[in-house]
Amino acid sequence: MRRQIGVKPEAHDAFDAMKISSPLPHKKARIEIIPLIDIMFFLLAAFMMASLTMIRMQSIKMNLPTATQATRDFQPDILNIAVDRAGDIFVQKQPMTIVELRGYLSNRYRVNTNVPVYISGDKDATHGSVIRVLDIVRGEGIQKVSFAITPQP
Repeated sequence: MRRQIGVKPEAHDAFDAMKISSPLPHKKARIEIIPLIDIMFFLLAAFMMASLTMIRMQSIKMNLPTATQATRDFQPDILNIAVDRAGDIFVQKQPMTIVELRGYLSNRYRVNTNVPVYISGDKDATHGSVIRVLDIVRGEGIQKVSFAITPQP
C-alpha cells in the first residue's frame, strides 16, 4: 500500500467509518413529466383568460329594432344627411350650411332624442368632410348615427 503525502492512514479509515447506511434502498431523483404538463396547461389557460379580460372590445353600439310581424305599421322619422364631392351638405335633399345644420339637428334632437340619422357620402367626397358632418351630429347629442351605403352591382 502506497502512502499518500499529507494524508494520515487513520484519517482515511475514520472517513469510511462515518458513512451511515439507510435501511431504504437509494433511488435516483426523477422529474415527473405528466404533472409538469398539467401545470403548463393550467398556466396557459390562466394567462389566456387574463389576457381576454384585458382586451378592450371595440365595437359599435347598435339599437336593433324588434318586430313581431313581417310588416311595419310605423315609419320612423329618419334624418338623411348627404355630403357631395365638393363637401356640400344636404339634409333631406335640401342644401344647408354647417351653421344651419347645427340648428336643424338641435331642433330635431329637442323634439325626438332618439332621432336616427343616416349619413351618406358621395364616393368622391373626402373623408374629412364626412367625418366633419359626423362630428356635428354627435356634437348635438344624437347617438343613433349610421352610414348609408349602396351595395356594389
